[in-house]
Amino acid sequence: MTHPSADRERQIIDVLMALCEGEVTTYGDVAEVAGHPRQARLVGRILATTDVDVPWWRVVNASGRLVAGDPILQAQLLREEGVEVSDGRVRNAPSGRFSRTARRPGP
Repeated sequence: MTHPSADRERQIIDVLMALCEGEVTTYGDVAEVAGHPRQARLVGRILATTDVDVPWWRVVNASGRLVAGDPILQAQLLREEGVEVSDGRVRNAPSGRFSRTARRPGP
């Protein structure tokens, strides 16, 4: 497995570090915001290999499923930030993709 370029890694880490408490997003969204659309696996690889202390628990798959190396710890950390987690999935979050407010249709 090759290591991602330092520039791409820094861009992705910058996006991860900008996530706020209670904000839950997806691997694909992080890649998109970092300027690397359709590179969700790259985000996962960086999360798995970086030495930077990033808020990894705030990143889930597109359906809200917890897929990190330790889903029990991930669920605990998310709950501590006010995120609703059940059956291994994010059900509601204070902000981000899984916020019920963010998913409501406009007026």
